[in-house]
Amino acid sequence: MLVKKFVPCIYLYNGHAVRRLNDLSVVETDPLRLVHLYNENNADGLIVFDMSHDDQAHEEALEMLREICAAAQMEVTGAGNVNRLEDIKKLLYAGCRRAVLDFTAESNIALTKEASLRFGRDKLLASSHSADIIAENRELLETYVCGLILQTPHQIRETQGITRLPFLVEVNQIALNKLMEIFAYENVCGVTGNTINDNYRDILALKSLCKENGILVDTFDAALQWDDLEKNSDGLIPVIVQDYRTGEVLMMAYMNEEAYGQTLRTGRMTYFSRSRRQLWLKGETSGHFQYLKSLTADCDKDTLLAKVSQIGAACHTGARSCFFNGIVKKDGEESANPLQVFQEVLDVIKDRKIHPKEGSYTNYLFDKGIDKILKKLGEEATEIVIAAKNPGATEVKYEMSDFLYHMMVLMAQKEIGWEEITAELANR
Repeated sequence: MLVKKFVPCIYLYNGHAVRRLNDLSVVETDPLRLVHLYNENNADGLIVFDMSHDDQAHEEALEMLREICAAAQMEVTGAGNVNRLEDIKKLLYAGCRRAVLDFTAESNIALTKEASLRFGRDKLLASSHSADIIAENRELLETYVCGLILQTPHQIRETQGITRLPFLVEVNQIALNKLMEIFAYENVCGVTGNTINDNYRDILALKSLCKENGILVDTFDAALQWDDLEKNSDGLIPVIVQDYRTGEVLMMAYMNEEAYGQTLRTGRMTYFSRSRRQLWLKGETSGHFQYLKSLTADCDKDTLLAKVSQIGAACHTGARSCFFNGIVKKDGEESANPLQVFQEVLDVIKDRKIHPKEGSYTNYLFDKGIDKILKKLGEEATEIVIAAKNPGATEVKYEMSDFLYHMMVLMAQKEIGWEEITAELANR
């Protein structure tokens, strides 16, 4: 049985979110505000339609799409203005998990096989308003895309009978209880469109209704109930909070039964404040929410480890982590975390750019400018190639280190961080 998803969409036009593809009335001047609202209300994905009509507006839409992908706590699908392979690449490089080929355009149909072979079947969806078009291209679709977006709910039955591909249904106006009827179709994997946009605050309630009706939805189903956990004398359980990407320990707090239940229900970390004797939704006042990625109990079931996506700072002081007061450290005993080493070196390079140091080779590169940096990067890449032709790996290791250093100088020059690089790699 397919997991049924609630997927809002943003129709992006001139930097604003508009009502729909054929209605340019502005519903939100800041699309990022919508992204945060969809994050907070447990949306399962997001589709962004680029409705720009010229090259400059298209580039501006792609820049907004990058910001949307960076802010979204869900998979983002990019649609609109796809005419060639380069357009698909731009959507994927902006951070979209998938790109949409509009099958109302013959050029998109012709592009499907080549795009799939280049980027992968799992990176492509196809959209259509007609079951006939889907029928005519069934073999192509089932071979080269991973799913469909059906632009009208009126052809669900026909589409269901044509293909085994899962499909989202775009619904712009329907009674919410009718969603249960749509979800009853085996191949329907979710609903998108203004029905979800207009009712995003009801997503959690709708998921509960789905579960009551035996419909599979994306929620945290706990393997351990509150009664299975060992609480302290105050009836609380400590929670260690860790960044799910880097492994950095961010903070420690406590949960009571209500906080535990609310965290699992909403996907946002909720604690019990011992000083205020009340529930505490992390980020409620600061906006620095923590989105739950996984929750694990230790061997005695008396401590929890939460891996989260942290928005902003975890500590009330404004620090990324609460653990910054060094007490003691034995030199040479700490193993090198590769990502931490990369970050520390990049931080030094960035500091040299802001606070130049006389005699610094890094400052010499910055002073000479981008052409010198690129020349050195090219030279170091060539040195890697030459070293790789020789036996053994030692020389290659040294040359790769030189290359990475110069690459980080370029990153600092272009104001690129490791999080952006690692996010891009993860997307691929």
